[in-house]
This record gives sequence, structure tokens and C-alpha cells, in this order.
Amino acid sequence: MLNKLLRVGEGRMVKRLDAIASHVETLDNETEALTDEQLRAKTDEFKERYAGGEALDDLLPEAFAVAREAAWRVLSQKHFHVQIMGGAALHFGNIAEMKTGEGKTLTCVLPAYLNALAGDGVHVVTVNDYLAKRDSEWMGRVHRFLGLETAVILTGMTSDQRREAYNADITYGTNNEFGFDYLRDNMAHSLNDLVQRGHPFAIVDEVDSILIDEARTPLIISGPADSSSKWYAEFARIAPLLKKDVHYEVDIRKRTIGVHEEGVEFVEDQLGIDNLYEAANSPLVSYLNNALKVKELFERDKDYIVRNGEVLIVDEFTGRVLEGRRFNEGLHQAIEAKERVEIKAENQTLATITLQNYFRMYDKLSGMTGTAQTEAAELDQIYKLGVLPIPTNKPMVRVDQTDLIYKTEEAKFDAVVDDILERHQKGQPVLIGTTSVERSEYLARQLKKRGVPHNVLNAKFHEQEAQIIAEAGRSGAVTVATNMAGRGTDVVLGGNPDILADIRLRKAGLDPVDTPEEYEAAWDEMIELVKSEVADDAEKVRQAGGLYVLGTERHESRRIDDQLRGRSGRQGDPGESRFYLSLGDELMRRFNGAALEAIMNRVNLPDDVPIEAKMVTKAIRSAQTQVEQQNFEVRKNVLKYDEVMNQQRKVIYAERRTILEGEDHREQVQRMIDDVVGAYVDAATAEGYVEDWDFEQLWTAIKTLYPIEIDYKELVEENEFGERKEISAQELRDMLIADAHAAYEKREKEIESIAGENAMRQLERTILLSVLDRKWRDHLYEMDYLREGIHLRSMAQRDPVVEYQREGYDMFTGMLEGLKEESIGFLFNVAVEATPAQPAAAVAPAAPAAPAAPTAPAPLPTEQPAPARKPAPAALRAKGIDDSGDAALTYSGPSETGGTAVRQTGSSNGQTSGTRKERRAAARAGTKTGGPKPAKSRKKR
Repeated sequence: MLNKLLRVGEGRMVKRLDAIASHVETLDNETEALTDEQLRAKTDEFKERYAGGEALDDLLPEAFAVAREAAWRVLSQKHFHVQIMGGAALHFGNIAEMKTGEGKTLTCVLPAYLNALAGDGVHVVTVNDYLAKRDSEWMGRVHRFLGLETAVILTGMTSDQRREAYNADITYGTNNEFGFDYLRDNMAHSLNDLVQRGHPFAIVDEVDSILIDEARTPLIISGPADSSSKWYAEFARIAPLLKKDVHYEVDIRKRTIGVHEEGVEFVEDQLGIDNLYEAANSPLVSYLNNALKVKELFERDKDYIVRNGEVLIVDEFTGRVLEGRRFNEGLHQAIEAKERVEIKAENQTLATITLQNYFRMYDKLSGMTGTAQTEAAELDQIYKLGVLPIPTNKPMVRVDQTDLIYKTEEAKFDAVVDDILERHQKGQPVLIGTTSVERSEYLARQLKKRGVPHNVLNAKFHEQEAQIIAEAGRSGAVTVATNMAGRGTDVVLGGNPDILADIRLRKAGLDPVDTPEEYEAAWDEMIELVKSEVADDAEKVRQAGGLYVLGTERHESRRIDDQLRGRSGRQGDPGESRFYLSLGDELMRRFNGAALEAIMNRVNLPDDVPIEAKMVTKAIRSAQTQVEQQNFEVRKNVLKYDEVMNQQRKVIYAERRTILEGEDHREQVQRMIDDVVGAYVDAATAEGYVEDWDFEQLWTAIKTLYPIEIDYKELVEENEFGERKEISAQELRDMLIADAHAAYEKREKEIESIAGENAMRQLERTILLSVLDRKWRDHLYEMDYLREGIHLRSMAQRDPVVEYQREGYDMFTGMLEGLKEESIGFLFNVAVEATPAQPAAAVAPAAPAAPAAPTAPAPLPTEQPAPARKPAPAALRAKGIDDSGDAALTYSGPSETGGTAVRQTGSSNGQTSGTRKERRAAARAGTKTGGPKPAKSRKKR
């Protein structure tokens, strides 16, 4: 019913697209009359008109006509009427559902060109690096001819190469790379490190795959947490020597540890240091606290167990072992040190986002696919994207046969091989779709036994896949593929001339980016040569019945089956498709294959005799629909939880950008001082009268924050009757806040005497960023932990999502309060010195420490040069704040095969080690992103 409601008005929109396409075609004569230079000049004319206030919608007919003519002159391809309709659908922010082989890659040129005129950039998103690079070069020929720059984002590129690519008019890349660049930008410590320039418009190729299938796996950047196993072991040695109630006290109810002065002196003596609370030694405090917590509050075989040299957490409610789970903030390493097992480095989530929330940031989103109608409801609900079915250029004449069902898998595959052999002998090309790499390799072995020459594709080498798929339509060709392999390349009967011509030119050393003029000069001759070679073979294939698509199993999604079928029958070609099933197939088991098996046994059907029943085919379709709905509910539920994180992420990233862009954060810091000192006083004076307040505890807490100069004994001096002077909570609050501000003025003068004018502004910016990043990382961990167990709330008749929202909000509020306190502690206490100016780099903070005198330490990098009217401060170096900009990062995201792809980099700029071939491709693409001299066209009609 929902799908029917979503399709209301669809026909009206398709009619509107038809009218727009007809209008564009009426401009043919006008654009054909233009010379190459005049056609190119149209780009500047359109940009001027847009700058003058004309809308892109108004420019659409002329811009489409110009891009269409350029495609004809450069690629010898002219957009069909239906491709113009598809281009208009994309421009208006819809999903254009165009059947396989209808030319979606060429269609994309029209809206990309039109929207690039606005100057904000267009992102074209594809499923793998090969397609991104191929399309940027292939379709980029048209854009470069019209004076626009195209570029590609590839795995392994440096930040500088990425920035240059994003500054191009049209940027091609994969969903993972765009998402990771967004996350890295929100981990940057300088505006100069940012690579993306916004999210105005994206065209997503294979939109159902990226926005539906791959959206189940979030993008995660993780890195090693700051820790040293040496110190864990050292404090594991010291902790047993410390005595409870002598050196420290324990609050079992609150699960906290308080170290006494005697304990601090004992630890300083053991470590051979003068002051444990000196800024340089401040990280040691957390090691000490963790060692004591582990000693007193964590019991082996109750809170954790040790199995095979590994510390595993025991869930306090269920008693189950939580595999793969680790305590946060160094606690797990402290337990490992206590138990004398290997101390493993903490790998901490630094940034994460789902693909749903990344793509919803775009001002305008559109997509192309051959199979989106089955997911129309989800695409509308999650992304507000309508699906518009675009008619085929020529009527579809492919014959879709009913499914054949066998009792066993062996019998099914024997029948498959027999069918393939028969088709191969009569010269009909066959494309076999399997659901896994193992199945494809099993079938390949069977074909080899029968002497059938074939190619195997299983989503491993995209470049080779494209070449194999380009030749899969040749007479007698047999190609075994996983269902998703070779995407983005059409199976053209007789062979795909465009891909084959491009391959030959590249083998001859010509490239559309490196040698554009020579490539263009050789293109026309090469394409005509290849077309003449494949024309005769194409006719033979048509006579044999066209491409035969054979599916060895039904996929749980109807879309994947339709994608496989859609390989055959493109552009009005003859074709045929059929699926072979067995009772052992996963979907058949779901469909209640046991009942069918009982029927087959009752009629005594031999294993090698199939049944062909439309009833079964319909039932399988029904089972697929149910599975799709279940998957939709799962994705929707994941999104509900992520929406909570997304709101928090927006707040943190907006705050981060404000810090990066601002030069003066003095007012923000002053407000933080008011909030933090005020909160200390409010907590101490919340209950009772003046004589009930614990001034000693309040002053001890404030001393760890800043060097307080007021003596509370004078403030509340007792008279001869033992009564304290009267002072209100508000008076005490105002007095301490004023004292904190005075101390901050003093601190500012101290810093400026070390590093020059405006040095405090630089210190504020770096401390705020460092603390914000660390607090956010810890918050991500805590939210992940909360998410894991929240479903148990449903047992108490509570909605887990609502509970997650409520507790997540409380944790986020607590994090923001902690952020203020830690930042102020750092600003007052971190020891600094001036050093020669250094380039900006990322920093990671340690815990705030008690006051310490300025000493020689390491630079806190400057974010931005100071304004010209003021002298630029020297760079600063601060103890307790380490430069972690070159830490190895781990990137985790969805893979093409439906799993999770993980890769590691050597540094935070996203550059991977990769293979030599990958590094070479990335380097070449990165250095050649500019628009080379446009091709000279000699296309004759």
C-alpha cells in the first residue's frame, strides 16, 4: 500500500521529464552550428548568468543541450531522449531508475555539468575505486572539453592531493572515501588541514547498493589510545605495597579511590620523582588511580576472568563473558598488568558516522540504479528521495523463463553445466550469476572438467573484471561471476567497443588525463576499428538468441536478481534468463522447502528431474519481500539509535569548527571559568548552613583547578563563641569567580612573557581542541557500551530507544561539563615555553594537573597566523600534551561484497601503504587533477 501511495504523481513527473527532454532536443540545430570554441564559451556564459541571479532550473535546457553536443563531439555518443529525462530527474533530486545498459554513466554528465556551473562542486559517488577513476577520465573528457575540471578521490591519496581534487568542479570517488574525508576533516587541528569544501550536490551511482545494502555498516576511524605498557606494569608493582586507609581510602558505594598525602609521597619515592602532580607527570596520576581501582574494586572470576592469557569482562547482570569487550580509560590494561598477561594497546574509536547520516548532509541528493522500485519506501522515508522509472530507449524483448527446482545441489549444478555446454556449442554467450566466491569456483571446476573455456569474476580485481565483462557478449563466451562482479560495465553483444578501444589505447601508452591530445586524436580511428570488428560477431550472437543469463540461486533481495537479469536484453537486444534452484538453497529453506521436498518424494521424482512451477516462483518472491521488510526494519532501528549520536555529533563538530575558525576564544574561556568555579561552589553549598559547609574540601578541589589566593579561614573566621562569619552562597560564588578571573589575567601575562603577545589565544585554541577531541572519543566508547546492553530495558516494559536517548543525553551533558573543567585545569596548569615556529599538527591531551612552574617542553602548534596588525606569537611547547598527529589509524567501512572492509594507514592524512600499483595510481590521479587543454574535435556527421 505504501509503495502505491509513493507512486501517486509519478506519471505526472515522468510526463514533465518527457517535456523537458523534448525541449532540449529542439535546441539541437542551434548547438550543432557552434564551433568548438563557441561551445566551450557557453560554460562561462552560463556561469555569468547564474551569478547574475538566473536559477539552474532555467539554465537546464541550454546546459543539457551543450553537454549533449560535447558528448557527441568527444565520445561519439549522443544522449537519447530517455537519458535526457534521466538527467533531469537527477537534477531535481530524485532517483532515476534506468535499466541496465541504458547508459547511466553518460546520463550523469548532464546534471553534473549543470550543477557544476554553481561553482560549489559536485560529488559523483561510485562503488569502487576502479569505476571512480574510469568515469572521471572517461566522462571527464566531456567536462574538460567544456572547460570544467574533474578529479578523483582514491585510496592512498595524501591530504594535499585530496584537497586539490575537492576543489575541482566535479569530484568522483567512493562512498567510503567521501565519508572518511568528512570524519578526518572533523579531526583536523588546522583549517589548512581540511580537504572538503561542503556538501552541495551528490549523484550516487548504484544508489540502492550504497544507500541500502552498504548503509548497514558504519564508517569508523580508530587509533591507538595514549598509553605506555611500561607504566601499567610499574604501577601494578607499586599498588600492592600501598596500604588501605594509610596511603589511600576507598568508597565502595561510589566505586572511587582517594589517595592520601602519605600515598603520594610513597609513590614519588618509589618512582624517584619530586612532584607527582607536576604537569609533566600528570598522566601518572591516572595510572596510579587505575592500579588502585583494580586492586580494590575488581575481583578475578567475578568482574573478569583470565582465559588463554586474555582478560575477559564478565557482565555483572547476566554473568556472561563479554567477548571482545574492553574496559575504557586504561582500566583493562591495568587488570592485564595485575594478572601478568600481555598488555594490549587500546584501539579507540576516534570518529564514526553511518552512510545514512553522511548522505543526508547533502543539500541535494540524487541517484541512479536499475533496481530501486522495491526499496522505494525506504529511500523515501530515510533520504526523502523519490524513485522515477525512466522508460527504456528500445522495447525490452528479453525472455524470462520460470525457475527450475531440483532436489539436491549436485543435481542442480550438473543441470547448469549441461545447459551452459549446450548454449556454448551453439555460439550463445552465457553469463552465470552465483551468490558466493566458493560457488563460482566450484562451478568453474565443473566447467573445466567438461572442457568449457570460461572466465571467472568474483569482485577481486575490478580492472580485469571490466575487460572480461566487456568481452562477455562475444560469441560462445562463458563468464562465471558473483552477482555483484563487473558492475558499471555493459555486456554488449559482440563486445563493448568503448571499453575495448580504451584498453587498446592505454596499452599503446595513451591516457585521457596524461596525454589528452594524443588520446583524442587516436580515439575516433580506434573506436571505428573496434566497432567494425565487433559488428559481425554481434550479428552472430543475435542469431543465437542474445546473451543468456543463468542464476544458480535466488538472492534474498529481489533487486540483486533483477540486476543479474538486467545484464541481458539491453537496448532492445534479444536475450534470455533463467534461475536454477535446489531444495538446499538458503532461500528455499526459508520458504518451507521441506513441504516441497515431501511433494517431490511423493511423486518419486528422480534427483535430476526438475519441477517448474509458477506457484513456487511466486512463493519465493513473497519470501524475498518478507526478508526485505525485515532488513528494512533492522536498518531503520539502527538509524534510530544513530540519530541520537548524530545530534551529538553535529553539536561537537559545529563547536570544533567554531574553535578552528576563531582566533579569539577569551570570552568562551571566561564563561567556562564562571561555570566551573560556580559548579564547585554550588555543590559545596547545596545543603545546610555556613557552619555545615566543608570549606577544606572545596578549597582542595579548587586548588587542583587554579592557584587560589583567598584563605577560607579568614573568610569564615570563627568568633569567641565558635560561630563562623555569615556569608551567603552567592557571595562566596562571586568572590571565588572573581579570584579565578584575576588568576587567569595573571596566567595570561605569564604566558605572554614567555611566548609573546596573543600566545594565550593560541594556547586556548589548542587546549580546547585537544580536550574536546579526547572527551568526544571517550564519549563514543561509552555510548557504544550503553548501546550494547540497552535492549535489556525492553524486559522492564521500557522502550530501549527512548532509554538510549535519555541516558545518552545525560552522558553528553556530563561530557560537556567535564570538558569545561578539564580545559580550565589545563589552561591554568600546563607548563609552556616558546620554541621556533612549527607547522600545525594534531595534539592529544593528558589529564589536567596541579599548578607548576613554566618549564621546557614541546610545541603546541599554532592554528592560524595572527592578524597582521599584531605580532605573531612564537609556537608553544607544553608538557603533558603530546604530538600524536602521525599515529597509525584504522579505517573500517562497508565492502562491496556486503561485509566490512578494514585498512590501516601509516599516518592521519589517510595515506595507505597499499600495493605499489595502488600507490602509483593514486599518485598519478592526485598530480593530474587539473583540467588539461581541451581536446580538439573533428567529429563528422
